[in-house]
Amino acid sequence: MADNQQYNNARRSQRPTPSAIELTGIKPPSDEATEAAVLGALLIAKDAYTSVCDTLRPEVFYNPAHKLIYEAIQTLGAAQQPIDFITVINQLEKNDTLEKAGGRAFIIGLTTNIGSAAHIEYHAKIVMQKYLARELIQFGDKVQKSAFDESNDIEEVMQTTEGELFELSQRNVKKDVTQIDPVIMQAVAQMQASSQRASGLSGLESGYRELDRLTSGWQNSDLIIIAARPAMGKTAFVLSMAKNMAVNFNIPVAIFSLEMSNLQLVNRLISNVCEIDGAKIKSGQLTQMEWQQTMARLNALYGAPLYVDDTPSLSVFELRTKARRLVREKQVKFIIIDYLQLMNASGMKFGSREQEVSMISRSLKQLAKELNIPIVALSQLNRSVESRTESKRPQLSDLRESGAIEQDADMVCFIHRPEYYTRSGEDAQGNDIRGLAEFIVAKHRSGSVDDVKLRFRASYARFENWDDVGTSFKEVGSRLNADPFGGSDTAPAGGQGMMPGIAESNPFSGGTAGLDTGHGDEAPF
Repeated sequence: MADNQQYNNARRSQRPTPSAIELTGIKPPSDEATEAAVLGALLIAKDAYTSVCDTLRPEVFYNPAHKLIYEAIQTLGAAQQPIDFITVINQLEKNDTLEKAGGRAFIIGLTTNIGSAAHIEYHAKIVMQKYLARELIQFGDKVQKSAFDESNDIEEVMQTTEGELFELSQRNVKKDVTQIDPVIMQAVAQMQASSQRASGLSGLESGYRELDRLTSGWQNSDLIIIAARPAMGKTAFVLSMAKNMAVNFNIPVAIFSLEMSNLQLVNRLISNVCEIDGAKIKSGQLTQMEWQQTMARLNALYGAPLYVDDTPSLSVFELRTKARRLVREKQVKFIIIDYLQLMNASGMKFGSREQEVSMISRSLKQLAKELNIPIVALSQLNRSVESRTESKRPQLSDLRESGAIEQDADMVCFIHRPEYYTRSGEDAQGNDIRGLAEFIVAKHRSGSVDDVKLRFRASYARFENWDDVGTSFKEVGSRLNADPFGGSDTAPAGGQGMMPGIAESNPFSGGTAGLDTGHGDEAPF
């Protein structure tokens, strides 16, 4: 009788201190009976702890006594010691928390109505869901207070909110183990699908034959880092590749440009596709033949599944939101970020910029896996490349600000143009290296590493296959319904070979050549 009275007194004394929300008459989500059932099962079943140790943590328990008991169980489990009511009571005594946990009678009482641990995983899931509900309620309350405080900058509040919500979701992500059979079937199906493709590639074509042969195409869920020193042509390369993929192969591509505006990007694309010098694009000083050539070739870009976003100082959390929407609404299959070091992780605190860059690269890899698409992120190299006296070829140690970039990436590639470091246009052996660009695959998690020779045409800011000779206008033939120099048989009224919506007097009014820049009625963001 005395033991029962002690047990009941202990339960009453261990009720949680009322929270702010409880004081309003609303009790936070909790299920103390299920918490007790989980603890009871852990005390009577030998291997029950291994079923829930990766799910439950002390803080998920609502009752403070239950938290202390689970802390003792966790300590014993980590030390691979037996877990029962005797060892748990001893551990609580060592922790000097036995009385706060309700005493011996309370702990023994947890096992009274438990017959087995058969349903412990299901019960643990209930406890976890109640905890997440409480976390979200507290999170919402904090956001509400910040929003009411007029001294706060609302954009900063939104960034902080997004960062903390991301942290909350990441802390509670659990992926179940998968038996290998369905994964084998998936791998075989992918092999069969690849064998039926004319290209023979398992991934997305870049339009660069030797690179595609080396990589078998850009693979889903991969994070690809493309790094170079300034003036090597990082942006020119990804724009050339995006044009190849979107125009030649009709693959939906999204470009997040943190450095250049949408108009600058499109001007580069116009120069790339129309083979008009970039300086002439800016000045508009084109001959009549060049205007006709431009108008005809722009038809290749018009309607291409190419989406650009020039949000400055883009946060990794904004990127996640926009990328998910693009994949869902536009079926985007390839994302390019220009460039990684200009991103931020607003709303989260870091001891250094290196830690922030590490978090960004890790998040990009997680996003690639979540969306199951390849993500290419451009990156800067540090100045050690310039200080070397012998070879200027970049190497993995040159990656700027964080070794985690190399660790998180499935592929690390460099762009190197040896011509940039010579005045003669020849290498040490006297070979002509004018226009030579080396695409160096320095890390390849699922394949070999090698160098690929490309040709860089600086006047058009374009990269081409090394063995292609002359103009590559033929590449866009399947999407082009116009003679490259003489207009089109189907040219709309208002100008020979002109695109719909472009005025004859000013062919570049509108500036976006039909690309979705994220600022129109059909904007994806």
